[in-house]
Amino acid sequence: MQMLLPRRAAAAVATLAIAIATPALAQDWPVKPIRIVVTFAPGGSSDVVARAIAIPLQAKLGQPVVVENKPGAGGSIGAGDVARAAPDGYTLLMSNTTPISLAPAMLDPAPYDPIKSFAHVSLVATVPDVVMVHPSVPVKTVPELVTWIKAKGETINFGSGGIGSIGHILGETFKKEQGLNIEHIGYRGSAPMILDLIGGRLSFSFDTLPQNVPHIRSEKLRPLAVTSRQRHALMPDLPTVLEVGMPNLVAENFIGIAAPAGIAAPIQQKLHAAIQASLTHDAFKARLAELGLTVQPMSQPDFQAFVEAQIKSWAPAVKASGAKLN
Repeated sequence: MQMLLPRRAAAAVATLAIAIATPALAQDWPVKPIRIVVTFAPGGSSDVVARAIAIPLQAKLGQPVVVENKPGAGGSIGAGDVARAAPDGYTLLMSNTTPISLAPAMLDPAPYDPIKSFAHVSLVATVPDVVMVHPSVPVKTVPELVTWIKAKGETINFGSGGIGSIGHILGETFKKEQGLNIEHIGYRGSAPMILDLIGGRLSFSFDTLPQNVPHIRSEKLRPLAVTSRQRHALMPDLPTVLEVGMPNLVAENFIGIAAPAGIAAPIQQKLHAAIQASLTHDAFKARLAELGLTVQPMSQPDFQAFVEAQIKSWAPAVKASGAKLN
C-alpha cells in the first residue's frame, strides 16, 4: 500500500532535496554555453570588453561564452532581460554605469532594482569619457567651447551613445552649469553617434575615450578634455575636466559582470574566480591596454559595495539633469 506523507513533511522533503541538489548542480556548472548580454550596440567599450574576456573565460570554464547585444532605453532592455533570467549562471550581464547607476533613476517604474535584481559578481575595467568636437568647431578647450556655443546664438546639437548614458548626463550637467543652448541627440550605441560626429551632423559629444582614439589621432575628431581625475596614458597631453575648472564633469564608466539575483553562492564564487583569472590573461590585458581601459581586479563584496556607492553618487546628477527614458 502506498504511503502518503503529510503536506508539511512533503514540503520539508522537497526543500531538503533542493538543498542537496544545489551544491551538486553548482559543482557541475557550467555544462552548457554561457550568454553575456551587452546593453549597447556592437563597437562600444562594453561590447569590446565582453568579446575580449569571453576568450579566456571559455578556456577557464570549458564552455562557449556567447556575447549577445540587446541595446535600447539606456541599457535597461538588456539589463531587464538578465534580471528576469533564471539565476543558474548561464545568463550574465556585462554591467556598466548606464543601466546600473543611471537608467533606473530615469524610468518610472524601473523594470528592475539595480541592487536587489542582480548579484554583482566582478568588476572588470574602468574607462573615462572624452569631450570631443568636430574639426569644424573652432575651439581647442572646453572653456572655448562654452564661449563658442554662447556666441552662436542658436541651438547646438551634441551626441551620446544613448538616452540615459553617461555622455547624456554629462552633457545635461554641462548645459545646466554653463547655461548653454544645446540639445541632446541620443543614439542606439556609440558607433552610429561617432559616424555622425565625424560627418559633421553633430558639433560635439561626450563619449568613452578608448574607442575614439583612432579618430582623434587621424584628426577626424578633436579632443578637449578627459573626464577622469588624472590624465590618461593614451593621451597624456590631454587635460582633465578638473584642470579646466569643471569638477562636476568628472566621470568614469565601470564595466563589470553581474548575474540574476539568487544565483547559487558556489556558482558565483566559481564565476568570480574565472573572471579574476581572466583579468591576468596576457592577451586580454594587452587588448585592454591597447584600448586604454584600466583593468580593475576586485573582490566580490568590494564590487558590490562599489556599485552601491556608484548609484548613490550619480543620483544627484541624474535628478538635476531631468533626463527621462519614458
